[in-house]
Amino acid sequence: MTVTPVRSKELKYEVKDLSLAPAGKQRIEWAGREMPVLRQIQDRFAQEKPLEGIRLVACCHVTTETAHLAIALNNAGANSILIASNPLSTQDDVAASLVADYGIPVFAQKGEDNDTYHRHVEIALDHRPNIIIDDGCDVVATLVKERQSQLADLIGTTEETTTGIVRLRAMFKDGVLTFPAMNVNDAETKHFFDNRYGTGQSTLDGIIRATNILLAGKTVVVAGYGWCGKGTAQRARGMGANVIVTEIDPVKAIEAVMDGFRVMPMAQAASYGDIFITVTGNKHVIRREHFEAMKDGAIVCNSGHFDIEIDLKALGAEATEVKDVRNFTQEYRLKSGKSVIVLGEGRLINLAAAEGHPSAVMDMSFANQALAVEYLVKNKGTLAPGIHSIPTEVDGEIARLKLQAMGIHIDTLTDAQVEYINSWTSGT
Repeated sequence: MTVTPVRSKELKYEVKDLSLAPAGKQRIEWAGREMPVLRQIQDRFAQEKPLEGIRLVACCHVTTETAHLAIALNNAGANSILIASNPLSTQDDVAASLVADYGIPVFAQKGEDNDTYHRHVEIALDHRPNIIIDDGCDVVATLVKERQSQLADLIGTTEETTTGIVRLRAMFKDGVLTFPAMNVNDAETKHFFDNRYGTGQSTLDGIIRATNILLAGKTVVVAGYGWCGKGTAQRARGMGANVIVTEIDPVKAIEAVMDGFRVMPMAQAASYGDIFITVTGNKHVIRREHFEAMKDGAIVCNSGHFDIEIDLKALGAEATEVKDVRNFTQEYRLKSGKSVIVLGEGRLINLAAAEGHPSAVMDMSFANQALAVEYLVKNKGTLAPGIHSIPTEVDGEIARLKLQAMGIHIDTLTDAQVEYINSWTSGT
């Protein structure tokens, strides 16, 4: 796809069609009903302007929920640019509204090709960011590999995907992570809710929208039993599916067994599965030998960040024909005569065919992002290079605000209880 940059006197941007803005604004406002925590942060940021003068790049899925993060950063005074973190995850009406209604530069189109995606990364880095909000670590990795001269401008980065954290840890191991990175992904108010409940629900939503298939009675193979895999397996079982889990980690494998799932290698599961879902963050989890063992008409999709979990190159080499059979649904006819159905081109199915995570869970995730950015700026020059956890008090405050918004109250410790848990002298 060739994209011609659209420019106005005030703003540079690349979106599909600005006339989509009214529909996008309506959907952004609807999502905001379920995001009370981030709304409170938006209001505070508008008063305090903690990011005044900060050049910021956000590489995220451009959705209704992300729009509220972008608005919060804008309210905080940041000079920001938003680009897509995945070629199929952009909601074009939302991108248009952020430009037309909120004055935020956006470079994103649903279905943009790899060249356009990488060009947008370069545009983002041309902004010479002080802060990078990354989703998969592509912007940070490109900065480190290709733009060393700009590292002096960087205060730090935040990362909210498992895939991105894995890459940051590898960078730190290799000695190239010379700035602080906030590990938003591992905040308790992020991965316990976003990864588990968000991924679980939105993955099945994407599969159903793409195929209109009945899950009850089907055998669903979930590759990976991290928090995303747990949520996906639980929700598939809740829809009546028989669930098999594949794992490489023995502890997680035992957990899956004790949660009531069958556990086996992918080589064995391949012949049983009707639907395959990868959520590992690794490459080629489903490979040529697995395709060959699958049933005719097996459905394969991915809910990990990048499109490398399914070896589509190997599948394409085995195919005699590839055709679109529904939106975001391609049938690969193999030399053996069997077919394998691939959803969303192997990209994030919950964003390719559906709308991503529900707003209520992204409220907490993006509250973490906004507060992590504020934390980096407030602690400029004092944080050591490397990966930093979200402060416990920030995590707890987000949970408290969420409960408050839900009208839920919890107990507090009595003075005697506080004394007891802080003392070693009291026994049974």
